[in-house]
Amino acid sequence: MRVRDHIGLSFANLWKRKLRTCLTAFGVTIGIGALVSMVSFGKGMQKNVTESFRSLDLFNSLTVFSEDFFTGERFDPDRRPAQPLPSGASRAVLDDAALEKIAALKGVDTVFPDVRIPAIVRFNGKDEFRLVQVIPAKVTSSRMLRFSAGKGYASDEEDSLIISDSLLRQFGVQEPQALLGKKMVISSIGFDFSRLNPANLTAALGGERLPFTTEDTELTIVGVAESQAFAGPIPIQSDVFIPPGVSKRMKKLPFSNIWDLFRAREGRLGYSAINVRLSSPAFVEPVKKEVAGMGLRVFALADQFKEVQKGFLILNMVLAAVGMIAIVVASLGIVNTMVMSILERYSEIGIMKAVGASDRDVRRIFFFESSVIGFIGGVFGFALGWAVSGVINRVVNYFLAKQGVPYIAYFSFPVWLALGAIAFSVAVSLAAGVYPAMRAARVDPVRALRHD
Repeated sequence: MRVRDHIGLSFANLWKRKLRTCLTAFGVTIGIGALVSMVSFGKGMQKNVTESFRSLDLFNSLTVFSEDFFTGERFDPDRRPAQPLPSGASRAVLDDAALEKIAALKGVDTVFPDVRIPAIVRFNGKDEFRLVQVIPAKVTSSRMLRFSAGKGYASDEEDSLIISDSLLRQFGVQEPQALLGKKMVISSIGFDFSRLNPANLTAALGGERLPFTTEDTELTIVGVAESQAFAGPIPIQSDVFIPPGVSKRMKKLPFSNIWDLFRAREGRLGYSAINVRLSSPAFVEPVKKEVAGMGLRVFALADQFKEVQKGFLILNMVLAAVGMIAIVVASLGIVNTMVMSILERYSEIGIMKAVGASDRDVRRIFFFESSVIGFIGGVFGFALGWAVSGVINRVVNYFLAKQGVPYIAYFSFPVWLALGAIAFSVAVSLAAGVYPAMRAARVDPVRALRHD
């Protein structure tokens, strides 16, 4: 028998038992749909993170900390370090000198300290507390920031700022374009040393006149940045951005966290961290070695991404394993359908063998019937997985949009997933049809012809 004859006979046999065939194929459809949905979710999350890293140039980013910033132990300022420094040596400090030294390294494009100013942001009659981040103009024109309206400030001395669209929603503004050119007030806190004189010390400790002053700085909104999915890049995590020149003119506290106070006690007050952008990912390792040689610690997002990929690999394996449970159940349905078909067509098989059909021909007929069920289930299963995933994605984004989270495609359907789902469905169906095909091939034609 030719292949075309096998296919035609298989479809004819399945069409005679339409209800049973549809129910069996529906079981395969459910299994493939579940598998496709779970695998596409894992691939979608991995694609989102990878594209976010690439689009924001995070593979070119480094974050530099002082040597004792991450020790793995609880900080104790009164405890001496486990490894004392050599005689005459001092701990590296992240100050302007260190910043200039790092900026001079080959491959370094931009260097800026991690400065965040506690402040009250006033606009439209509302107040919001935020840590205002200081970033240079060169960074605002890079791909680290995406704008829904406007653009970055032109220079480091410009009296302007950039805010996020999520903060705009907190102020009750829905249209970012309408905010460009409007004024926003940043109320920062300064330290007033005059209030610490002996005459005012008792009152200050009593809370009547704390040694702090506030200063209002009015700035023009020049850009509205999009809120980044997955918390955005580590160097850029704020709702308000101002130029360095504006920051220098503002009254502000010399610290933004408790760690700064501990470092100030030891006489090592500097920046808590320095962000470094490289001109190419090829300079990541050379710059890391140079900075480590200065007695500083380096965190590379490129290295972290390798760990993220390992996590996604495990996630994909777990999701695929869960989806395989439905496939195993569906394969049992195929076995049951094929075995029942043998019992119903016992005499038919005997006649076929009596007129010259070989065991190989009989096996092929049942293999083709199984593969047809698998093909139908694979095609409709992929379609079902795609449709269900689309509905879930829309529902999730609908509720997250109310919280200011940008749209995210949580599921990804590459071409290989569609082809792989159909091929896998056919392969599982063929495996499920092995036993029925072998059993049909062993039918004795004499006994089959006598079968009532």
